Amino acid sequence: MDKKRLNAFWDNIFHKDQDPAQQDLISVLSQVPLFAGLTRRELKRVARIAHLRMYAQGERLFQMGHPGAAMFVIKSGKVDIVIPQEGSTDLLLASLGAGTFMGELALLDDSPRSASAVAAEDAQAIAFFRSDFNKLIEKEAAIGSKVLKELAQIIGQRLKVTNQQLSDLRQTVGHYES
Repeated sequence: MDKKRLNAFWDNIFHKDQDPAQQDLISVLSQVPLFAGLTRRELKRVARIAHLRMYAQGERLFQMGHPGAAMFVIKSGKVDIVIPQEGSTDLLLASLGAGTFMGELALLDDSPRSASAVAAEDAQAIAFFRSDFNKLIEKEAAIGSKVLKELAQIIGQRLKVTNQQLSDLRQTVGHYES
């Protein structure tokens, strides 16, 4: 699978109209598809559970195989999604920049991470922990409903793309086996 096609998979659900690194938290969140349907008041409420953190180049935001506890929105910098390879260079799945998000399945459960996230350069990320998110949706069901609906649509879209990629791969492998 070529890198250009894989990055297009991630890019197609993100808005790149403005540079989120220069905006306040509410503006950044309003451009993330997961939160784009929220009103300004609802965004302010979501921003209250956000945790902003700097990551140095090479620092891991999360590790493959570890339980997921938070999703992340990149406010500035670049983060690589990788599959660690023992004894060799990590397998790069995607390079994500400002305004993109990752690890969103952690909002649903604590299943093991399917990949690692590593700061490819100094980066600032906004973390949303599942425990905080669950408390928010218990208190404000309208916010939870909007975010969970958007999350379901994004997961569905990614599943469709993954299915197509597997189908393409199967056809390619089948072609070489003949």
